[in-house]
Parts: sequence; C-alpha cells; structure tokens
Amino acid sequence: MKKKMQPVVNASLAYKRTLPPMVSVFLAWVIACLTGNKAFPNPPIPLVAAVPPDPTAPVDLTTRKAKLDAAITTRQGGGTLATAAQAAALQSAIDGLDATAFYCQTTARYDLTTFLTSGFQPASKNQSQSELDTPSVTGVDNVKANELDVHLTPIANAVGYEVQTSPDGTTWTTVKFSTQARTIALTGLTTGTTQQVRARALGGSTGQSQWSLPMSCTVH
Repeated sequence: MKKKMQPVVNASLAYKRTLPPMVSVFLAWVIACLTGNKAFPNPPIPLVAAVPPDPTAPVDLTTRKAKLDAAITTRQGGGTLATAAQAAALQSAIDGLDATAFYCQTTARYDLTTFLTSGFQPASKNQSQSELDTPSVTGVDNVKANELDVHLTPIANAVGYEVQTSPDGTTWTTVKFSTQARTIALTGLTTGTTQQVRARALGGSTGQSQWSLPMSCTVH
C-alpha cells in the first residue's frame, strides 16, 4: 500500500487583504511569537535592529512596524505625499511578513504544531477562497473602570478582528484591532456612557467579513 504523504504547511497570506492598522498589529504579534523561539532561529528579516547597526542587513521587522505606525498617523491628516508614504511603509511591512512567512513554512515543513508557534496561520485547504464567516459578540464585560472586555466567536482563517463602538448605533468608530477573539480589551472609555459594540473578522477573499450584530454595555 502506498504511504500517504503528510501535508506540507503553507502560511496564510490573508494579512495582505487587511487594513494597514491590522497589518501593524499582526506584525507585532509575529515579532512577539518569534522572539526567543528556538524553532525559528534564523529568520531572513531580523526581528530587531542589530547593535551595532549592520548596513548590509535587511530592515528589521520592528523598524518596519514603527515606520508603518508613523505613516498611518501622518496619513490621518490627508494629502498625496502622506498617502504615498503609507503605501510605501505598508508594502515594506508586507514584504517583511512575506519573507518571514515563507521561512517559517519552509522550516516547519510538515509540523503544523511548530508552525503555529510562529504567529502565522495555515492557509485554508480550500482551493477557492471565500468570504469569512461573521463573528458574534458573545459578551461585553465591564470588570475594570473605563474598560470593556469584548468576547467574540473565533473565525477560521481570520488574520484578526476589527472592533468598533458607537454611542447611538449610527456613528461607528474603530477602536481596536486584535489578532485574537476571545477577550479584546477596549480601554480609555468614558464612565457613565453606554457603548454599542460590533466587530468583524479580517482576511478571506474580500478582506473582511460582515459586521456582527451589536451588543451594548454601560461603562462604569
């Protein structure tokens, strides 16, 4: 009988279809997961800048994230130059993630458990990509002052989640991007206000899912 071959691990590149702030959050997650990770000792893109500086080394992931964060902030003021700067910083961040994802999938090869410690997610086995399922807000807790803890249903193949709040259910503001769904802390909220909360999963063929139904909670 012919021996069945183990499936090769392939990294999901769904982060390419998410918003720039989510790319930054995901980049931070990958840096954290690879720092001190003995399974992936020699990533092609350094996690942090060398000391002393090495002019021959690629720009490290931490610097790429910092440049993207700065470009996102500047972009909020508008303007052609700011838009171009964000696009360049975003491309640099994605290029760094792409090279790192290829290294991690090649190093792990058949070992999915080891691969998952890199922070990347495996690519869907479906040949045709589809829109992500819509998450549900399963609860909103106010355990700490001026903070809401939002709990979502995890969505398969999602790179992360975007959370919005609204005081009236009409005007929505994005307040948090997160790589995980189970508990997302929203901080700095105003005591005595009632906030409606909704979320969507990021990734998939369209870049994001539909928005969840909102849930409300009073901030204490």
